[in-house]
Formats: sequence, structure tokens, C-alpha cells
Amino acid sequence: MDKIVIEGGVPLSGEITISGAKNSAIKLMAVCLLTDEPLELTNMPKLRDTRSMGELLAELGVAVDVGQDSTMQLHARTIASTTAPYDLVRKMRASFNVLGPLLARCHQAKVSLPGGCAIGARPVDLHLDALKALGAEIELSEGYVLAKAKGGLKGADITFPFISVGATEHTMLAAVLAKGETVLNNAAREPEIIDLADCLNAMGAKITGAGRSEMRIVGVSKLNGISYAVVPDRIEAGTYALAAATVGGSVRLKNVRSEHLGALWPLIAKAGTKVTMDENSVLVERFGTPILPVDMETQAYPGFPTDLQAQFMAMVSLADGVSIIRENIFENRFMHCPELVRMGANITVTGREAIVRGVKGLKGAQVMATDLRASASLVAAGLAAVGTTEVLRVYHLDRGFEKIDEKLGNCGARIKRVSE
Repeated sequence: MDKIVIEGGVPLSGEITISGAKNSAIKLMAVCLLTDEPLELTNMPKLRDTRSMGELLAELGVAVDVGQDSTMQLHARTIASTTAPYDLVRKMRASFNVLGPLLARCHQAKVSLPGGCAIGARPVDLHLDALKALGAEIELSEGYVLAKAKGGLKGADITFPFISVGATEHTMLAAVLAKGETVLNNAAREPEIIDLADCLNAMGAKITGAGRSEMRIVGVSKLNGISYAVVPDRIEAGTYALAAATVGGSVRLKNVRSEHLGALWPLIAKAGTKVTMDENSVLVERFGTPILPVDMETQAYPGFPTDLQAQFMAMVSLADGVSIIRENIFENRFMHCPELVRMGANITVTGREAIVRGVKGLKGAQVMATDLRASASLVAAGLAAVGTTEVLRVYHLDRGFEKIDEKLGNCGARIKRVSE
């Protein structure tokens, strides 16, 4: 099993090109099930999660061709199977979202429940309730969702009891081929929602209001194949920005939609790092100035992303003062705290709140990645620490960061991947 080894204490200097968004790419891959024409996705990240999704789609009969230049060709000319087995769905929760497209196109599906998650329960009740509202008959049996929509899905007025990105996306994927109009109330507003809507609309769907809390979808009978570019990954961009702020130096992030991180830039600046934005890039600079304490709480978009909470904590663990971080999205997303403490951080967790008392320096240690975003925080801490840091279980990193060791290494970081 691989590990990441870091010799810390070296400021970063260079450029990093941001890949396509993992959280968008996976849902865009599921779109191929809605049409018998080819779908080409460009700016595709090459990740463990996209590979897992490709394996599941191939199981369903999709021809999947991964190119050398960040492109992927997907062609579901016919659906060979409407069963998504546990062995494939368990690898990644988002693969559960094939249920809606299979129902919309084939009017039936058998999809494994995704199971638990390291950062919280994340139940799929909202997904299933929305599909029921669209006319699906749902039965749970032996860990599988058995769904039927005799005569096809039908538009409905759906109000989510709380904001859910996954449920919003899943309902969009099902409703585009439903008969009549679907109205989504209290919908998620993330850039990935807009990206999915833009792709579907380019294929012939009729979606309005993406990015707002009320979205309307008028069902169509057919979608066309297209070529579509995945939106740049705002979480990857934020991760490298916070890494640069943590260790210091100067890093220009290219292929960035800076407006997608409107909640991050003011807090990085408040912490003492200079942020300069232009149309497609962001320059992050900190030379010798101390990191200042900053309080932060995660919120649904456009608030501060929960996926950057761990990386933000790594930065303020070196601040000159006390920061309070509150996690409002997931109930179990402080698992990185004990690992940061192993490196010398002073963090006290009480419920959903973490009190971070800044220390003068971190020390390299052997640490364990517990989930995708937590592992990125340990890399950032390792870059700033004195001595050697070994990050174990890097398969978590590989789920969402493309060539993180190469990208940081090109900016002067002493980082390498080692096979054990």
C-alpha cells in the first residue's frame, strides 16, 4: 500500500493547474445513461472515484473509453443490465445516483444501498422520497433498492426538508425524462448543480433556476449526445490555496473559477495571506508574515465548504492565537484532529465545535488518513512541519486529488509517493 512521505519546512513556489471537479464529474458520467447517443466529457480528472464509476457503468452496458488527454467517451447505446451490485456501489456513495437515470430510461432498476460513510450517516431517504414523488414504486430488500416506474416517471412538486446536494442532483437526473414539470424547492445551489444542469440543457433538457433554491424541470422525451467540459474543481483549488497559506510562499492556481470560492478568499486574507485574482487564475502569497487566528463555520453553498474545513484547520493550527471552527454539515468530520495533534497541534473538540490554539510549529509524524479531505489537511500540515511526515492510507487522497504529489513537487515541495 502506498504512502506519502514529506520533508517539511519548504515554502511553495510555482504554478498548479486545477483539474476537473470530482464531485461534478461523477454525476456527469451518470448522465450517459439518459441517452443512446455518445457523451464526451473533457477536463475529466483521473481519480480512483471516476475509475470506480466507470467500472459500474461498464457493468450496466456502457462503453467507457478513457483518453490520454483528460477526455472520456461514454456510450450507453443500450442498457445491458439495470442492476448495480453492492460490490461496485460500495466503493463510492455517489454511484448510487445511477438509480434515477435507470428509472427514467428503463422504468426499473435494482441498485445496492451505498452503506455507511466515514464522515457521517448520510442517508438516502431524501433520494428515495423524491423518486417516490416522481411516481416510482420503491421496495427495500436485502440491502438493495428495487424500483419501478410503470409507464415512466411523472413530474412533481418536491420540497427537500433540508438542503442536500446529492438528492438535488439525483432528482435532476431522474426528472429530465419525466412527463410534465418538476419543481424542486429548497434545492442545493452548488456550482456542481449548475454544471450538471448546463450539461443536461446542452443535451436538450429544459432546466431553469439551477443555482437558486427553486428549480424547474420540464421533462423531454429524448436527450442528445454532446461534448462537455467538466467545471474546474473548487475544492482542489481551495486545498492548494490553503496549503500555500499554511507553509508560505507563492503559488499561482490556474484553471480556477474564483467566484466559486467566495467564502474562502476573505478568510485566507484575514489570516494574513495575500490573494490576487484574475479571470482564470488566483495567486496566493505569504512571505514570512504570521498566520492570524480566524473563526470559521461550514455552511451550505455559498457558505464555507465542509470539504475545506480540515485544510483550513491545518492552517490555523499554526496561527498566533485561538480559532474556533464549527462544523454544521456533517456530524463526524473532525477525525483529522487526533492526527494533527500527533504533529503537535493543540485542538480541543466538543461536539460540532473545535477550539484550535495555534502553536509555533508542527513536527513531522506518521499519521493516518481517515477520509478524502482529512488526508489533504495532513499533507498541508506535513508541508509546514519540521522533519518527516508519513501519510498512510493515501487511497483516500487518490479518490479526489489527481497527482497531488507531482503538483506540489513541481512547486518545490519535498514530497514523494512510496510503495510499501
